[in-house]
Amino acid sequence: MSDAPVAKDRYHHGNLRSALLASALALIEEQGVGALTLREVARRAGVTHAAPYRHFADKSALLAAVSAEGFRALVARSAKETAGVADARRRFLRSGVAYVMFAVEHPAHFRVMFGPDRAAAADPLRCAASDEAFGQLLDAIVACQKAGVVRRGDAMSIAVVAWAFVHGLASLLVDEQLPPMPDVDGFVERSVRAFAEGIAPRSRPHARRETSRSRRA
Repeated sequence: MSDAPVAKDRYHHGNLRSALLASALALIEEQGVGALTLREVARRAGVTHAAPYRHFADKSALLAAVSAEGFRALVARSAKETAGVADARRRFLRSGVAYVMFAVEHPAHFRVMFGPDRAAAADPLRCAASDEAFGQLLDAIVACQKAGVVRRGDAMSIAVVAWAFVHGLASLLVDEQLPPMPDVDGFVERSVRAFAEGIAPRSRPHARRETSRSRRA
């Protein structure tokens, strides 16, 4: 009998949507995406079964909102980690580490962000949030190219490869496909540094010879 007043109060104060998102994420963390239903989310949020439809047309719409929330949180995490860092390479390294550690610390969000629900993936708000996250990486690559610490070439292609690397590393850690390690943060940082070295400009042979001669002299 108390469900209706709670739902009305949350909706009136603008908290219903947030409550539903929090309940959905908690359910996914406990039981996986397959267990998600609007009815169960409503029950956990303490609202009527009809209440979720005020904001979400169906399960895909709810997943899209959870996914968009995750991408926005990822963007904020990266921005926080790179705030005040002027060096382009350091900004790139920190953003890469931020991506992986966000996934490790928020596995449920991460799985929903890249889940198989096509309708959720095509949601405009989810796409905008995803594009913003990728835009951060692309901007970092362009800045590194201008600073001479990433090789020249199509910045988009390099950004896609960089994303594939951090995403793959994040997925391996989230799915526990790597041996247990005492220092995950350190491992991630070393891995991202190794990748950054791989996309650094290649020294020309004659330049290496000149350097070698100068050292002998």
